[in-house]
Amino acid sequence: MSGLETGSIPRGFTACGVKAGIKPSGSLDLALLVSDRPCAAAGVYTTNLVYAAPVAWDRGLTPSTSVLGVVVNAGNANAATGDEGLAHARRTAQAAAKLLGGTSDDWLVASTGVIGQRLPIERLEAGLTDAVPHLTSELSGFDDASRAIMTTDTRPKIVSRRINIADSEIRLLGLAKGAAMIGPKMATMLGFLLTDARVEPEALQSILRGAVERSFNCISVEGHMSTNDTVLLLANGAAGEALCGADLDAFAALVNDACIELARMIPDDGEGATHLITIDVDGCRTFEDARAIARAVADSALVKTAIHGADPNWGRIVSAAGYAGVGYAPPGPALTLNGVELYRDGRPVPFDADAVARSIRERHETSIHLRFRDGSASVRFWTCDLTAEYVRLNADYTT
Repeated sequence: MSGLETGSIPRGFTACGVKAGIKPSGSLDLALLVSDRPCAAAGVYTTNLVYAAPVAWDRGLTPSTSVLGVVVNAGNANAATGDEGLAHARRTAQAAAKLLGGTSDDWLVASTGVIGQRLPIERLEAGLTDAVPHLTSELSGFDDASRAIMTTDTRPKIVSRRINIADSEIRLLGLAKGAAMIGPKMATMLGFLLTDARVEPEALQSILRGAVERSFNCISVEGHMSTNDTVLLLANGAAGEALCGADLDAFAALVNDACIELARMIPDDGEGATHLITIDVDGCRTFEDARAIARAVADSALVKTAIHGADPNWGRIVSAAGYAGVGYAPPGPALTLNGVELYRDGRPVPFDADAVARSIRERHETSIHLRFRDGSASVRFWTCDLTAEYVRLNADYTT
């Protein structure tokens, strides 16, 4: 079970995860997230020009005032499947509406798995029928749902938050999946945020987009952009009056915090990874500049393999920052690794290489900090090391 506590589930939501026979492994592969009343809904999606059928379906419906829930399958991406894939996304929503109410336009769908294979829609529809009796507001239902959306993830990713706003307790629950094909705009990841707050759809969309910029758009495993990236936020209003002003700002901070925690879990569970790497870049002219530099470092195979080998090879880091396409004032950045300064004013700083190597080897988390002198913008970005196990997993993914 997850670490969720009783009372952390947003009011009015139920969930379940079942086996529909979509994954060859026979494990949980179909999740339902359902509200007992219409929700305001917002979505942020992949920017890949090759995008999955569920992305096309959801993009056409959000923001919305009438969403009743989400159907998620794992084991098949329903991507690059042409008109049949779009028809299958529609059939999924129609099946949910037939079983649980509303129309097909009231149901969002999401898929993850292998690209280019026909979605076994008959199995999915039968799985939906089997799933409905298992819907529950208990923690077990959300835990099962978090497991049902996994592909190569080694563990479920689920968080909850509670805050008192305007004399009401607001609850927020988040689920996510992702372990590879991560970056550069979101990842091969799905994220679902459920709340009992009452928020207008346009405000909800703005809040979600802002949160994604500092979270799911600040992670990378290998820099490969996916076809299916989707983050949805559903707000059913069960907690009370519509939020505005400072109350809305407090809710936005809650969403941002939950998204950052979920996003961080993805590279931490990167395929074959042994280290989570946090990259802080500050002193840049703009946030976009800072993120471009962080991403260049995060996506460098040489940086990632150096961390895996516990090699404090600072030259790989500063050279990656130099080819990020961002101009900066000479002599460039100062570099700190695990709290030890390695490079400053265009030259190396004397340091104990064995001690820094030991700090990398003995810690799961590695910290890289680049400090510029061009402005006040900053970013925090997360990635992981690159291992032989990653190569093995992805060489054998479809065979």
